Amino acid sequence: MNRIPLALAAWLGVATAVAQPAAAPNRPVSNQPLIVVEDRGGVSALPYYQALNPQVAGPAQPPLNSPPPPRVGSAAGAEAAMLPVRSARLTPGDEPRRVIRAPGLTPLFLVGDDDRSRAWLRQRRAALTELRAVGMVVNVATPEALAALRKLVPGITLAPASGDDVAQRLGVRHYPVLITATGIEP
Repeated sequence: MNRIPLALAAWLGVATAVAQPAAAPNRPVSNQPLIVVEDRGGVSALPYYQALNPQVAGPAQPPLNSPPPPRVGSAAGAEAAMLPVRSARLTPGDEPRRVIRAPGLTPLFLVGDDDRSRAWLRQRRAALTELRAVGMVVNVATPEALAALRKLVPGITLAPASGDDVAQRLGVRHYPVLITATGIEP
């Protein structure tokens, strides 16, 4: 009778050992520190990942006190959801002409919903088309105002976007302005 519990215990031990997965030979052991192959310094990318708002695995629950995501059914609806666009670092005015070195930069221009920008677009339409320049509308309030600007330069891409980052990086303070790989010109 004493052999049955002993045999049962031995069988359970073998069954448990077989059920456990074997360690993968290439899998790092969790208690060993990671080996850094190269570290070039720089700034942590954590803020970029936090902006993605990763969720812990489990039932999906919206964050507390957050507005529901906008429902956008079309490209026009998505664009309208981005408006109004305001660029705090840029105002209408005369930007001084200067030389820059930005090889490979696609020609782009900054305009707003104002009389100066509308006149600039009418005057430079042919040159902008020839350069295949892309426009950033850096100050615009409504989809109707954006559509009116697009009617002035058919065939040229105009996208609503804040120009603050471009202004800071290139030292630009005013628009309308054309930015190419070789220069900035009013």
